[in-house]
Amino acid sequence: MANSPQAKKRARQAEKSRQHNASLRSMVRTYIKKVRAQIEAGDHAAATTAYQAAQPIIDKMVTKNIFAKSKAARLKSRLSAQIKALNS
Repeated sequence: MANSPQAKKRARQAEKSRQHNASLRSMVRTYIKKVRAQIEAGDHAAATTAYQAAQPIIDKMVTKNIFAKSKAARLKSRLSAQIKALNS
């Protein structure tokens, strides 16, 4: 447990940051689930629209250090490939 005032403040800030980051991660997961739901339904147009909405959100999480750049690229690549596979 934190004893000094500085350590107590850092603990408060860390907890606030953790909750905020968890909220952002949850939001991204929701966007990804929406894309995957459209892919499962086989609706190419809706999946493309959902993907276009999710893509900037995923990119924004990289700039906020919520996701690593490689994880974001992997997510986008896999979703994109699944959407392209719907056409064929």
